[in-house]
Amino acid sequence: MSRFVVCALSACLFMQFTAVGRAGKFNRILNVGDAAPQFDSLKGIDDKSRSIASFKSAKVLVIAFTCNHCPIAQAYEQRFIKLSRDFKKRGVEFVAISCSKLDIDNLDAMKAHAAEHGFNFPYLYDPEQTTGKAYGATSTPHVFVIGSDRKIAYMGAFDDNENADKVEENYVIDALTAVLAGKTPEITETRQRGCPIQYEK
Repeated sequence: MSRFVVCALSACLFMQFTAVGRAGKFNRILNVGDAAPQFDSLKGIDDKSRSIASFKSAKVLVIAFTCNHCPIAQAYEQRFIKLSRDFKKRGVEFVAISCSKLDIDNLDAMKAHAAEHGFNFPYLYDPEQTTGKAYGATSTPHVFVIGSDRKIAYMGAFDDNENADKVEENYVIDALTAVLAGKTPEITETRQRGCPIQYEK
């Protein structure tokens, strides 16, 4: 085997190792500390288009990939509403994004669902699924806490139990509290749980 081939193979292996090394334990795309992927022109239930720059004044940005139809996502909706209400005065913005291609999750259905359940946060529609892919989102819900430096501070599950009465670990709230205090969250990544996001190739 020529020296050129050996070097080429070594370079390939190094690039593969580096790519794998950068991914999180439960995320094949992002790791904690990575810059939050940009998104642009996602239409919301208020018919306004938003980008990540729309939230530039937020001290902390929380992005939750969710949808209408998933019962696990539905179980978290009131917790999303409470978080948005409780932390807004502290400079935290909460935004939900749906990448689902199902008719039950289209923009009109999202508007009706949000109105019925009293959503108090932007709910954006990404029918191209580019945002979910960029964030490595795999389930609904899949949550990302993004600091003022717009880097990932936490990613994974919202908490440790879809039954609100049995929650013992409030991962997202604990991460928010730490980041707002200028600290690194004690837990920075957990396994996301919920209905799988069906991506079209």
